[in-house]
Amino acid sequence: MMRYSAFSVFLQGLTGNKGWASAWGSPTPKSHYDVIIVGGGGHGLSTAYYLAKTFGFRNVAVLEKGYVGSGNVGRNTTIIRSNYLLPGNNPFYELSLKLWEGLEQDFNFNAMVSQRGVLNLYHSDGQRDDYARRGNAMRLHGVDAELLDREQVRKMVPFMDFDNARFPIQGGLLQRRGGTVRHDAVAWGYARGAASRGVDVIQHCEVTGIKRDGYRVIGVETSRGFIGCDKLALATAGNSSVVADLAGIRLPIESHVLQAFVSEGLKPFIDTVVTFGVGHFYISQSDKGGLVFGGDIDGYNSYAQRGNLAMVEHVAEAGVSMIPALARVRTLRSWGGIMDMSMDGSPIIDRTHLDNLYLNAGWCYGGFKATPASGYCFAHLIARNEPQETARAFRLDRFERGYAIDERGAGPMPNLH
Repeated sequence: MMRYSAFSVFLQGLTGNKGWASAWGSPTPKSHYDVIIVGGGGHGLSTAYYLAKTFGFRNVAVLEKGYVGSGNVGRNTTIIRSNYLLPGNNPFYELSLKLWEGLEQDFNFNAMVSQRGVLNLYHSDGQRDDYARRGNAMRLHGVDAELLDREQVRKMVPFMDFDNARFPIQGGLLQRRGGTVRHDAVAWGYARGAASRGVDVIQHCEVTGIKRDGYRVIGVETSRGFIGCDKLALATAGNSSVVADLAGIRLPIESHVLQAFVSEGLKPFIDTVVTFGVGHFYISQSDKGGLVFGGDIDGYNSYAQRGNLAMVEHVAEAGVSMIPALARVRTLRSWGGIMDMSMDGSPIIDRTHLDNLYLNAGWCYGGFKATPASGYCFAHLIARNEPQETARAFRLDRFERGYAIDERGAGPMPNLH
């Protein structure tokens, strides 16, 4: 594999950029693999990368029904953070943030990791106390957190409506190590890193059936024929229910659309990530100048990668309430990701009742930021048949056992998480 560096860029510039090798190939599927990973998004590719790099698996295939990056990993608002309250979530997302911090050096690809900070606004005394509790929980786990007052927030983001009649801004909870990452570069970097270690990244190969022999999976039927395997891992995000159903498994998740938007290019405007404390609205600015923002899921079950106008209006109202200047900004485009919403708003990384079938699902709003830790922990589970310590709480049977990880306190309502 060609190693990227400033020297290689300079050298290729002298030769007309004719010497760049493909980041990954287009292999023909083998008849059998040690591990097949269904889903060529961020979680599937990162799992393959860590299986090869950390656990020594080489005979691995990633099957993607579309092209690499065509799913949720390329359809999100690029935010990374670890500002979680509950013990099950906080250590896991902190592990992910630490992996983000060294990711570009690890897989030798520029993912544009930008630790510009994540600021959550609060608008009442009760919300301030709630954020203080969360910040204290973060610091007890060794995670950075700062509770800012009104004037400290004003110095960071002076263009917001601090005196809004309904939602005055009183302060915010800041995690300086949070930020953004270039989403498609994450998919490309992991695909390239996995392929360089012998993994077959097979695009346009849809899984249409899962073949079993009793309680054991023996392979998958695909649009390119049958492929056998010793172990099968599912990492298909919003399509998890559909794919799991092929193995006769009904999952405790629902699929919902989450829209995101980008504006016309502007001069530098927002140098951090800001979230509204009243409506679910979050915004940052990309390196190309566009404002990237989003809000709630659309609320109804869907497998479509597009939403409806009611949520567009909701997001616009929240954005203008927080930053009045947004009313003069034109939105260029929107897109939708299919969110696998679990019953408690937290993910599932676990074995199933089938001996060699593994599940990675239920990521709700947390899928992109979890990509490195999800891949590492899922690879650990596949390789050693036991959960990685940080992901031990994300068991599939926790709903039956009464050990829900309900960060929002919304109860068993997927559309509310």
